[in-house]
Amino acid sequence: MKRLKEQDPEVFNLIEKETDRQNNGLELIASENFVTKAVMEAMGSTLTNKYAEGLPGKRYYGGCKYVDIIEDLARDRAKILYNADWVNVQPHSGATANAAVYLTFLKPGDTLLGLDLSHGGHLTHGSPVNFSGITYNAEFYGVEKETGRLDMNMIRDKAKKIKPKMISIGASAYPRDFDYEAFRNIADEVGAFLWMDMAHTAGLIATKLLNNPLPYAHVVSTTTHKTLRGPRGGMLLIGRDSENTLGKVAPKSGRVKNWSELLDSAVFPGTQGGPLMHVIAAKAVAFGEALQKDFVRYQEQVISNSKAMAARFLEMDYDLVSGGTDNHLMLVDLRNKGITGKDAEEALGRADLTVNKNMVPFDDKSPFVTSGIRIGTPAMTTRGLGNEEFRRIAELMDLVITNPGQESVISKVRDEVHEMCERYPLYDFVTV
Repeated sequence: MKRLKEQDPEVFNLIEKETDRQNNGLELIASENFVTKAVMEAMGSTLTNKYAEGLPGKRYYGGCKYVDIIEDLARDRAKILYNADWVNVQPHSGATANAAVYLTFLKPGDTLLGLDLSHGGHLTHGSPVNFSGITYNAEFYGVEKETGRLDMNMIRDKAKKIKPKMISIGASAYPRDFDYEAFRNIADEVGAFLWMDMAHTAGLIATKLLNNPLPYAHVVSTTTHKTLRGPRGGMLLIGRDSENTLGKVAPKSGRVKNWSELLDSAVFPGTQGGPLMHVIAAKAVAFGEALQKDFVRYQEQVISNSKAMAARFLEMDYDLVSGGTDNHLMLVDLRNKGITGKDAEEALGRADLTVNKNMVPFDDKSPFVTSGIRIGTPAMTTRGLGNEEFRRIAELMDLVITNPGQESVISKVRDEVHEMCERYPLYDFVTV
């Protein structure tokens, strides 16, 4: 980054500070991860210069010979990862991928049934402050108060009552796996489309450590960062039996078209313009990494670390939503500790322990305060931390949460955090 340092030292210095922040702190936000240098190199390549509206072989611009090959490579690798029949790697984000799903399967005012955001759902699954809740009639299911888990009978009853046009699955803060077959049975009973947003768990699903939604969902969307450990972006997929699985529900248009064509058109020109070819190249690199055996071992360690950390929290009398975790995250209800999510996030941040405040099911506080925090293991597992370190991190977090106003405690925890980070360095790329 020598040229950037010389040409724009202000931006360079800010990037350097952010890199120092990442390197010297424990990143425990469940939706964040650290990409490899190869992924970053693809992101910073000359491909950022190329406009390539359309699909490979069907572009609206000339000069797409090589970007066509790159996009096909990304799609082919994703198909192998998920046993998919069709893939679109152009969505700029998970939100734009989801917008394409809505444009394909719903009309404004149609009813969507999704997981309540306050129970761990996604913002783009019908939240009233999001386009999905503004444009469509959003209804919600939630978890049981006693167990913190989904009750499929309750979801079936809700679906029969409201007759949604589409049912969504997927969560940003649900620590358990999903029963996709049960969801599909409910969707078929009420004549609804079934959509899975696997943004958080895409890496765990790719390595077969969690259930695969593609055999059951009519369409699957995802981000390519988080557990998949690729660049920030989105993707859409359909399983290999798409024609059979989609046969029970007619598309919104009068003329039956191939569903992949409808979704392709919903991405471009429906919801966005030219694709980001440098990001698509980085997706191809990340998918190639995800096909390696090392990536399977990494994802196994992500879950192992999550379970080890959750167990230590339970030993220290913390209340975990659903009582534990099946995946990469845990949701901690702090009400029995006498501290809000907002205050815990701030205190932990002073010790260079980065988490995010998060609502818990049946929360009695606002989304700006919350009663809980969300903790994830992907990023620090990427840095090499194991079960022992994650159990110790839980203990360090406990020291801060139970002593949020004692700067001497915060300082000691911060020192140990820095020592741990030195043992597991991240990047040294800013000054080269």
